[in-house]
Amino acid sequence: MRAILGLGVIVVLLLIAGLWLGLLRVDQTQQAELPKVSVSGGHAPKFDVQTAKVAVGTTQTTIEVPKVETETKAVNLPKVTVDKPGQ
Repeated sequence: MRAILGLGVIVVLLLIAGLWLGLLRVDQTQQAELPKVSVSGGHAPKFDVQTAKVAVGTTQTTIEVPKVETETKAVNLPKVTVDKPGQ
């Protein structure tokens, strides 16, 4: 349940970011109409949604990469023990 809620929050944040950054434009093309009192008729609004086109690819290039070396060394680490009540 938390995963679904978290995914929903992420989707909403991505939509807000897309609108704010101009990657997504939403134009309402038809106004909504409430149904009549007899609960007949009515329709949902229609929208034209235009999104930014994103092209993803790779390119071959040469860059400088730092060389990292490691060494093994003996060190003293702190030790913590917890005695729970009743044990």
